[in-house]
Amino acid sequence: MNPSHSLELEGATVRFGGVVAVSNVSMSVGVGEVVGLIGPNGAGKTTLLNSISRLVPLSGGTVRVFGENITRMAPYTLPRHGVARTFQVVQPFANLTLRENVAIAAMFSSRSLPKREAMERADAVLARTRLTQKAQMLPAEVTLADRKRLEVSRALAMTPKLLLLDEVMAGLNYTEIDAMIHLIRELQREGTSIVVVEHVMKAIIAVCDRIVVLQSGKKIADGSPTGVLSDPTVVAAYLGQRYVDRQNAAAAGVTS
Repeated sequence: MNPSHSLELEGATVRFGGVVAVSNVSMSVGVGEVVGLIGPNGAGKTTLLNSISRLVPLSGGTVRVFGENITRMAPYTLPRHGVARTFQVVQPFANLTLRENVAIAAMFSSRSLPKREAMERADAVLARTRLTQKAQMLPAEVTLADRKRLEVSRALAMTPKLLLLDEVMAGLNYTEIDAMIHLIRELQREGTSIVVVEHVMKAIIAVCDRIVVLQSGKKIADGSPTGVLSDPTVVAAYLGQRYVDRQNAAAAGVTS
């Protein structure tokens, strides 16, 4: 099978009691495509990621990954099907070094990966995420930016074909954001499909082929960054007039 999509959601719905957190959302991600998922706080973005990664059961709809229906699949099996994700709240193993944290992730994604190979994979990933010099440190001994990179490193150690990123740039400075943008672009060039949940609009514009917008659990837009970010419905729901004014000023060469 050679599906044209790495991810397909059809009518995804998530209910918590009487509250509908995600309502009838359909979207797709092409192989090697980067899709941004944006929306105001409480729009259902993380809940949607949780439903894709099977941490939250769907109340309705289906999830397919590379053509395979994973709607009822146990979450711990997903890395073996090419899916990995990061979490907004970073919770590494506090008593393990960064290197050991990444190696554990590598072993988790494979039924029979020897410890030596897991450590070698961890070293390669940490070099990629610029953490080699801190590999023997504990998570509490490094900065927030480093812990964010550690979270990405753990996901990359699972060698995903579909990577789900949940606000990996929150709290980072401009230099750190640029480094993360560079890494995402590099992963895409290698063929990795990526879903990016992010509030940093600079990053969304820089890396995404398409943007999906959620509001109150419903999809209100899906298209190119230029088209979506100029959509009056999206502006009213999420971006606000100040964003539009800044974009217009930048386009006109006016500095604020």
